[in-house]
Amino acid sequence: QKTSFHRPQTLDFKNGYAFSRLPREGVGGDTLFENLLSQDELDDLCTRGATLTYGQVKRPAPSRFTPAFVAYDKKVLKFDAYFQEEVPVSPEEHYRVRQVGLYYYLEDDSMCIIEPKVKNSGLLQGKLMKRHRVPKNEHGDYYHWKDLNLGIDLTIYGRTYRLVNCDSFTKVFLESQGIVVNPPEELLSDPYTEQRRMPVQKRIMPASPDPFQQFLTYDTKVLRFYAIWDDTNCAFGDHHPCIIHYFLADDTVEVREVHKRNDGRDPFPVLMRRQRLPKVFVDKNKNFPSCVLEITDHEVQEWYSPKDFGIGKTVTLLGRTFLIYDCDKFTQDFYREKYGITDFQPVDVNKKPLEKVPQVIPPYNGFGIPEDSLQNCLSLFPKPPRKDIIKMLENNHKVLRYQVALESPVPEDKNRHFILSYFLSDDTISIYEPPVKNSGIPGGKYLKRTKVTKPGSAPENPIYYEASDFTIGSTIEVFGHRFVITDADEYVLNYLERNAESFPAATVQSIRDHFLPRKVVVETTSSGIPKKDLDDLIVEVQKELKLQQPFNTKQFHEAFHHFDKEGTGFLDKARFLNVCDRFNVPTSTILLKKV
Repeated sequence: QKTSFHRPQTLDFKNGYAFSRLPREGVGGDTLFENLLSQDELDDLCTRGATLTYGQVKRPAPSRFTPAFVAYDKKVLKFDAYFQEEVPVSPEEHYRVRQVGLYYYLEDDSMCIIEPKVKNSGLLQGKLMKRHRVPKNEHGDYYHWKDLNLGIDLTIYGRTYRLVNCDSFTKVFLESQGIVVNPPEELLSDPYTEQRRMPVQKRIMPASPDPFQQFLTYDTKVLRFYAIWDDTNCAFGDHHPCIIHYFLADDTVEVREVHKRNDGRDPFPVLMRRQRLPKVFVDKNKNFPSCVLEITDHEVQEWYSPKDFGIGKTVTLLGRTFLIYDCDKFTQDFYREKYGITDFQPVDVNKKPLEKVPQVIPPYNGFGIPEDSLQNCLSLFPKPPRKDIIKMLENNHKVLRYQVALESPVPEDKNRHFILSYFLSDDTISIYEPPVKNSGIPGGKYLKRTKVTKPGSAPENPIYYEASDFTIGSTIEVFGHRFVITDADEYVLNYLERNAESFPAATVQSIRDHFLPRKVVVETTSSGIPKKDLDDLIVEVQKELKLQQPFNTKQFHEAFHHFDKEGTGFLDKARFLNVCDRFNVPTSTILLKKV
């Protein structure tokens, strides 16, 4: 009835070393009873022959089995090898020799290749091939330690390695397995690396002049010249202030551009880097492009020297012409001692101030308002003219309205009446014509809200109509049309009286004289008559008018306006009775006398 036949584990590791131990349980997990005999006594009993017993003699116990991964644990064969690598991109070397170490692990027949790292080599070094079993051929075979020996070529993944040497353990192991180890070979080194290790030959300098002596004498000594580069011949060219540095240590020249704040140029200080500048070239082949010609001593006949620079001289450096106008004190002392020059008067290169051209404003073309058109002459991107915000807030919704009549030789225009509105917030004027039925004129908006200039004002300095210009009987000219002010709103009189100090006395008095008859009528009608009696009289008149059918109220009102030719708003008694007599109202004489 036993179903489990698992054998117990007897292999164990301690501190990295493998050892065998006694099983703790039997086959299939059966319980093992503790043995009172030691291991040596048990081995002795197993090997001892039977002397006092009958039967077959017991065979000795077999030797203890040790697996290969235990027997060869941490045993590695190490070979020194190298391989050649092609270098197609370098003119100084055609191939490169790289030295590697090949390691073969006996416990699992795996291999790895490691190249020692060299500082600043520029190569990816270290582990070139990770540890694994390396295939030997296409049939599925793998490399074995029997395939390794000195002096052979080993091809792994298309790369051929030459095994040249091995360590002592590898040699002893191979010989113990019956393999004849070939004699070691010399490990090749990289030719380019050996060439770099050779000492560099010192450059033999000519006897005269000695550049080293020149460097020791003139080190940190620089001639400074202030120059102007005239670039006005090019598009958007200008005069560029520059500083020319001449280094006496090696006869090199550097040009720096002086930048000013907000000059509109990129802040690159160096215009020409420090270099030797050629002055005269040797006659060269004109067919060869000079833009790619590397300048050497063979192509240059003469280089720039300190004698070529001086105040007032013009030098051409790499195609740019510079005018030297001044130098510093050290440069003056140098030229005074070496060349005997004493005249160091600087050249005046300051620009003459440009004459300010007066701005000519073109004449007004009639489109829009002059202030808006003027902005196109003042800036490239015109802005709307500034408004008086305080005035607009204080006089918002304040409008002075006048009734005006059109001065025109056309007979149809004599009976036309207009409403002129003056807006105090921005001094604009609009004109509206009330529509009249069957007049043949549609009426409506006659002039949109805009500023109106006075006749005779110049377009460059326009003078607009103000509130003080509107008086009863005055003429207002609006774009060639003449209007006469015939009436005004009561708000005009109230506003002028509240702000009398801001308007001329003649304007205020004109409006007062115009409204004086109306005030008399109001005072007359509102004085001496009780309100109750007036209401009763109105009721009686309405009853009397209802008795007459039909009664044309519109014609009745037009008759009163016809007799009131001056527009005062009242009629005398004779005219009033005449109108009532025409329309036969009221029929009662007593009621008519009360009215």
